[in-house]
Amino acid sequence: MAEEMKNKQPIPGRLTDVEAYMQKRLGLDTSYDLGFRELVLLKKEVQLYYVTGLCDSAIIQELLKLLIRINDNESNTRKLPEIIENRLVHQQIERVETMDEAVDQILSGLVVLFINGEKRGFVIDVRHYPGRTPEEPDTERVVRGSRDGYTENVVENTALTRRRIRDARLRHEMLKVGERSKTDVCISYIKDVADEGLVKLIKEKIEKVEIDGISMADKTLEEFIIDRKWTPYPLVRYTERPDVAATHLLEGHVMIIVDTSPSAIIMPTTFFHHLQHAEEYRQAPAVGTFIRWIRFLAVALSMYLLPLWLLFVLQPELLPENLAFIGPNDVGNIPITVQIILAGIGIEFLRMAAIHTPTPLSTAMGLIAAVLIGQIAIDVGMFTPEVILYVAISAIGSYVTPSYELSVANKILALALVIVTGLFGLVGLVVGIVAHLLLLISITSLRTPYLWPFIPFNAMAFLHVLLRIPVPYTNRRPSIVHPKNNYKQPVKKS
Repeated sequence: MAEEMKNKQPIPGRLTDVEAYMQKRLGLDTSYDLGFRELVLLKKEVQLYYVTGLCDSAIIQELLKLLIRINDNESNTRKLPEIIENRLVHQQIERVETMDEAVDQILSGLVVLFINGEKRGFVIDVRHYPGRTPEEPDTERVVRGSRDGYTENVVENTALTRRRIRDARLRHEMLKVGERSKTDVCISYIKDVADEGLVKLIKEKIEKVEIDGISMADKTLEEFIIDRKWTPYPLVRYTERPDVAATHLLEGHVMIIVDTSPSAIIMPTTFFHHLQHAEEYRQAPAVGTFIRWIRFLAVALSMYLLPLWLLFVLQPELLPENLAFIGPNDVGNIPITVQIILAGIGIEFLRMAAIHTPTPLSTAMGLIAAVLIGQIAIDVGMFTPEVILYVAISAIGSYVTPSYELSVANKILALALVIVTGLFGLVGLVVGIVAHLLLLISITSLRTPYLWPFIPFNAMAFLHVLLRIPVPYTNRRPSIVHPKNNYKQPVKKS
């Protein structure tokens, strides 16, 4: 409490005290990126403080020119604060009363101006965060559709969302998280659609966060918000596409945008939200439905193909006669269960190597892995060809999964099912699948059942999961988010 009261120090009237405070608190003479300029306007000293990397130097120069012209055009020294406020033609100008507020604004990329003899400061919004231009996200590409995506700039991200939802009721509430990092966190929702209780719950969880800084941005914040820390399955949805984010906002979801992160967090979400992809809605309903079913099949194969095939290898009597060809002709020198585990780990090696390998070398790495390692491993008897085939199909199914977080969770599940099937056979596989289903049933995301609308069952909502319904017929928002307004489209008057 004493430290908090100390930081609430009011702005002193003398600029020498302001400068001494900045030297002690911000390292004025130590940090090279802290900009400082002192001027004399109408015989009064004026000081400006800013962070050079977060402000455009051209705008700073223009600001200084405007201030210097006051000496040529004005003479009333007593009205200097009002004159300065009127002459500044920038977007936003606010007044601050404490040094703590002033320091926070400086570190956020704004310019703070102090006048000798005045116990207040002026905050001028001229921030210009370094960053890249909006471009299509690598993990959410579409054949047809918009090519813009969120960047690491929270201001640009809210603008991309606002461009798609030009509704006066869209709210972007800004909070700061981190005692040292002071990271900007934006909570986005549509006021007359999103559930007030949900918005309040998320706000309370964010305001209770106590940490030095969230340098890992959205993922760190998610771990504070979500209660189940060790669940492998993703309980929030990440997206870098503004159109996907806008769709969820219109349904009644709440979105969190963290500065320095190109991903937006959408909550609450269910298991089936992680199986959706924008490509389905950029095609005709029939084509979108076909794509969705193929994706469901791929996800199912990524989870259950390997343990099911292993079961038939270990217990071939379970196979009907016309499928008796399933299984390796030569089991090799290593047990099949161990082969599957080693091959799965090898796929993960390749995936991580692809992430860390420079792009010009990635093609060569793929050729080495496929031609040399894979073929030689088969020739020496370490792997059988069938193991390589089924592991590859399972891996492709995980890559088809739209959500990267869900694909990793499914890989862990598949590995666990392979182990219990190898140890206990049919009983192990059945018990493993039942345990997996019970795990998904028990999970809740911000009080939302994870398997909704399958469990608890909602026929109409589940139909929308199975089929890509034409947009004119999807006039109701999902009930699971408890929207204030259930109808997406205006009710036609008779």
